[in-house]
Amino acid sequence: MTLAVLISLFLILVIYLLIAPIHLYVDTQNNSYFIQQKGIVKASFETDKEEIFKLKMKVLFFKFFIYPLKKSAPKKFKKKDQLVPSKKQKQGFGFKKGLRLIKTFKVKTLLLNIDTGDCIKNAKLYPVFALLNYKYGGFNINFDGHNRLVLHMQNRPISIIKSFINP
Repeated sequence: MTLAVLISLFLILVIYLLIAPIHLYVDTQNNSYFIQQKGIVKASFETDKEEIFKLKMKVLFFKFFIYPLKKSAPKKFKKKDQLVPSKKQKQGFGFKKGLRLIKTFKVKTLLLNIDTGDCIKNAKLYPVFALLNYKYGGFNINFDGHNRLVLHMQNRPISIIKSFINP
């Protein structure tokens, strides 16, 4: 009886991990950059005094920091008699697989507010952004020197897996 309960709980957890959405959020005005799967994991980039940035990870109830630009001490390896590895064909990621992967993402929010610094370029971009606003919304040109990008994308792990499996 307990084994059946444990197996069913494990299957429910796996199904939740496959179906629960993954959110990617970028906001340049608030300096908020993170990727998360609600309730399970959240990874966010933050500024740091010692390093350029640090990666703040929250996994379930644990919180820790990773410094990706910090140099680690070189490891010493003992030389062993190495066999000559056979040359295998590597399967590349490929353009088609990458395109299928990109198509699985859903853009929830896209706001772009830019100033190029050149009023002529701003004036040339104004009609393009007006057409994009007509169709999609969220595109602005300003002449005040403010730049902002807000991007909120969502995907599900099952969609990512299906993009690699299905041709």
